[in-house]
Amino acid sequence: MDVIIQGHNMKVTDTLETYAKKKLDKLDRYLPNIREVRVDLSVQLTKRGENIAIAQITVHHSRGAILRAEEKLPGDARNAINSAVDKIFTQVQRFKGKRSRKGRERFTASIEEMNMAEAIPEIEEFVEEGPYASDGLQETGDSRIARRKTVSVTAMNEAEAIEQMELLGHTFFVFFNDTTGSVNVVYKRSAGDYGLLIPQET
Repeated sequence: MDVIIQGHNMKVTDTLETYAKKKLDKLDRYLPNIREVRVDLSVQLTKRGENIAIAQITVHHSRGAILRAEEKLPGDARNAINSAVDKIFTQVQRFKGKRSRKGRERFTASIEEMNMAEAIPEIEEFVEEGPYASDGLQETGDSRIARRKTVSVTAMNEAEAIEQMELLGHTFFVFFNDTTGSVNVVYKRSAGDYGLLIPQET
């Protein structure tokens, strides 16, 4: 399991890098076949002059599933890391959840992985008491657009896109539809079912 830690508009000290890796070094014991874990750290200055530490953790599983958690908290970056790790383990529990359809394996842990994995202990083990992640957001000069976000899209079908959206706990998900051959957006409707946005040039 590769762990990559990057700082954006902040310096990641050796102490902070060691701290983040220590919080994540057991992750592959609870979810086997993780390919990469990326930790993006940054600091945001509020209008009141207060520093907001932002931590985003992205887990790439070998089958293509993505788990992601982000936290913004005032103060030290370790607080944001703690909370983001808490959320990641919630995502891991969701990934290891019960299958709802036969053959569903890409975004749910396989039987073999479940047998290999250790049970996740109480979440308090990962969160210590104590006092934005880059995720591609960029400031823009256009006053109508406050931020721009670079989104990585993965080729998948519509059913897999829904699975990934539910895994992340989001209400919409951008993906490359390998059926239509274009970037689509799947979203959850208020009625409880799903909608699909397919762009068409006019």
